[in-house]
Amino acid sequence: MAQTNSDIRYLTPITVDVRKKKYCRFKKLGIKYIDYKDPQYLFRFVNDQGKILPRRLTGTSSKYQKKVAQAIKRARHIAIMPYIGDNLKETK
Repeated sequence: MAQTNSDIRYLTPITVDVRKKKYCRFKKLGIKYIDYKDPQYLFRFVNDQGKILPRRLTGTSSKYQKKVAQAIKRARHIAIMPYIGDNLKETK
């Protein structure tokens, strides 16, 4: 029985993807208030469809995630940010 290249690739150790540890940027920078009138900053926490990104993707703590969500909702209410964005990131 001859060994093929596909059998040999499992003999080498599998490379493990090392990711950077997530951190809360608000705690690190000492930001206490999230300004809802700054849409450019709030676009970092919104995906291209206009949905608010979850904590597990952004690394934000629960305290500040609630404040980010409230700021985005306020900005949407006074029409600074759109509720639904078709290709929202491309228009910036």
